[in-house]
Amino acid sequence: MPEYSELHLMRQDMLQQSELYRPTAFWDNASSLIAEGFEKEGIETFRRQQKPLGYFAPTYGVPGNSFNKEETSRLKDALGEDNKKAALGLDQFLSGELSALADYRVLLAADNPDQKPNLHHFSECGAGAPIEKFEFDGRTFSRSALNYLLGLAMLKKHLGGDTIRTVLEIGGGFGTLGEVLASAGIENLRYVDIDIPPTAFAAQYYLQQALGEANVGTYAQTRDSSEIAIDSLPTASVLCAWQIEKLQGQVDLFVNFISFQEMEPPVVENYISHVIRLGTRWVLLRNMREGKQKRSEARPHGCDVPVTGDDYAAMLPDYELVDRNVHPYGYRTVDGFHSELLLFRRK
Repeated sequence: MPEYSELHLMRQDMLQQSELYRPTAFWDNASSLIAEGFEKEGIETFRRQQKPLGYFAPTYGVPGNSFNKEETSRLKDALGEDNKKAALGLDQFLSGELSALADYRVLLAADNPDQKPNLHHFSECGAGAPIEKFEFDGRTFSRSALNYLLGLAMLKKHLGGDTIRTVLEIGGGFGTLGEVLASAGIENLRYVDIDIPPTAFAAQYYLQQALGEANVGTYAQTRDSSEIAIDSLPTASVLCAWQIEKLQGQVDLFVNFISFQEMEPPVVENYISHVIRLGTRWVLLRNMREGKQKRSEARPHGCDVPVTGDDYAAMLPDYELVDRNVHPYGYRTVDGFHSELLLFRRK
């Protein structure tokens, strides 16, 4: 079994922090199980391990489409092989390829290739041994990558020539946004991902594989710093949640995709207070409009007090809402929930 001393250090340090920087109800048990999976199976395969797939490595197909492998096999067996065209269609539906292609088509229609950040050069690396990836026009994409690419395409429609160089993300999953931005032709890019372990450890590993170790700042390098100047960091850096209090500088764009909906309101409010403190000019959010399901005995994986889409305007009084979108950039679930994008600009 591999041993990851830096992951252990992150988790030990986390126990000494305020509750604002430790896993909330939704993540508490999962974070321990994810760390155990890394130790047992190795960080090299985190994108095919059960818990990451359920929490921060999203898929279009199994398990993200709510089918499991057994149900998928039964459906294919029930159709048989007599109707080959129907079999191909069913396979593309169950694998998630049809949904991925739909998002890719939106990206092609929405993106202006003459405007930065460039989104038409991106192709995802294979670090983490992903269980799912799709190739369109010779480029490779995951659901995580297409989520971010669509969000950035929406942002670009409102920039009006504004230059985005310094990007702060909280809860960045396995670091996809940093990989996207690094291929976007941005001069002097500084991407900072702030997260709790073990997710921060996965992002650190992934970005090192995608961008090269010399281009990625690690927790070990910043752990003992009393102040962390954004301008002194390399192209991409991963910090642990409590280090946001040490971060200094100015941010052009703040991004949170999906993870705020998994936190309790005081935690979100604290993070946003630092986003404001850092003089952030643009705020791009993707979260469930209705909020995450409430936790109960029947549903232990939820929030005690869900944060809804309307809550963000109150948390960002010095910002104006520029765009609010479910279609085409976001997603409406089959059971009627709305994964929407919100774009705010500093007044």
